[in-house]
Amino acid sequence: MKIRRFLSVFLLTLLLTGLFCVPQASAVDLPQVNAKAALLMDYESGRMLYGLNERDTEYPASITKVMTALLTLEAVDQGVLTLDQQVAAPSLVNDMDPTGSSADIKEGEVLTVEQLLYCMMLVSANEAACILAETVAGSQDAFVALMNQRAQELGCTGTHFVNPNGLHDPNHYSTAWDIYLFTREAMKNETFMKICSTASYVVPATNMSEERELYTTNSLISNWRIMGYQYDGADGIKTGSTEESGYCLVSSAKRSGRRLVAVVLGCKGNGATVESFSESAKLYNWAYNNFSMRQVAATDELYRQPVALSKQTDTVMLYPAQSVEAFLPKDAKDEDIRKSVTLKEDVVNAPVTAGQELGTLTITYNDQVCAEVPLLAQADVSASRFLVAKAAVEAFFAKTWVKLALVAVVVLVIVFILWLKLGRRSRRYGSRGGKRRQRRAYRGRRRW
Repeated sequence: MKIRRFLSVFLLTLLLTGLFCVPQASAVDLPQVNAKAALLMDYESGRMLYGLNERDTEYPASITKVMTALLTLEAVDQGVLTLDQQVAAPSLVNDMDPTGSSADIKEGEVLTVEQLLYCMMLVSANEAACILAETVAGSQDAFVALMNQRAQELGCTGTHFVNPNGLHDPNHYSTAWDIYLFTREAMKNETFMKICSTASYVVPATNMSEERELYTTNSLISNWRIMGYQYDGADGIKTGSTEESGYCLVSSAKRSGRRLVAVVLGCKGNGATVESFSESAKLYNWAYNNFSMRQVAATDELYRQPVALSKQTDTVMLYPAQSVEAFLPKDAKDEDIRKSVTLKEDVVNAPVTAGQELGTLTITYNDQVCAEVPLLAQADVSASRFLVAKAAVEAFFAKTWVKLALVAVVVLVIVFILWLKLGRRSRRYGSRGGKRRQRRAYRGRRRW
């Protein structure tokens, strides 16, 4: 009997344990990435699809040159420089480490700003980065100060630059997240994207060199240096490697109209095997195979906005300005997609014009914003002249200075009334006293 009871309890325990230990289904299994830090971002929405130690500080190596290119091109946009401006290489090129990446630029050699950018971004020429730094800011130290200032402006909290080219220094570091931030800013510039997506470029003959052909170090977009890593849809951006940093890469790829940005830091490599390329491709394949575009907002959706100062209606309906798609896991559930409305005003005052922007619809997935779209008024709402005038009067008298002025007027009126009463009382008492004194003057006996 005891054995039966024991077996019953044992089997029941196993059953309950099985029920409670059922693994929770994950929408998408995360890839195993061989890197110290990694990040995959949906460029359009700024939503992180994958992160691995993305806030940890690492050595960025020549990825630094993305910031150098950004500041150079911003100087061009501001009219400080021009792309065809000629620059004579200063003597600093003689002090460069001969084992580092170079375009063999000689002291006194004249190249344009654009040619220097190609040298820096394609073959990672360290001397080109230093030449551009001095051209933009007058000195490398001044340029580095600009780099750190710009990084802070872009929200980079784990970045500190010491030089414009990324040569190793223990105080020169960044994070995968920060690299994404300043790379995203650089990607807004068409010239930057044109240069960093170029597989090869011919520098015309200069005053000190015959023409030379440059080939990109990014094997995601070219097989010229290393075979087997070219990725369909890849279009940039910058490699980096030192003994201390390992192999690093910030890249971009676009398929089916959706652009992704990947950052991998601290990867291993040996000869023809470079994991910064394979791990970036792994992230892209994972995302493009498991995510797809999905409509998350449509123009026929309606939301309510309270309206004041109108006798016509007390609400106006709002609709999304356009249908919106988001890059989501293919098996994402509807209940995991949330929408929230943010109104510019809790109650909008009439008149309202059809098409007027009155709020924003925000769509989130797993607590990350994946899309935002303006909300527009569906119809006109006329204003009541009486209610508008009444509101104007109430608003006028609600002002602090008006209230203070009214209080001052009331006080003055009270003071004036008190003054009048006191004045009358004093005159009344004063006249009675005079009469009494007159009467008293004639009461005595007259002596003859």
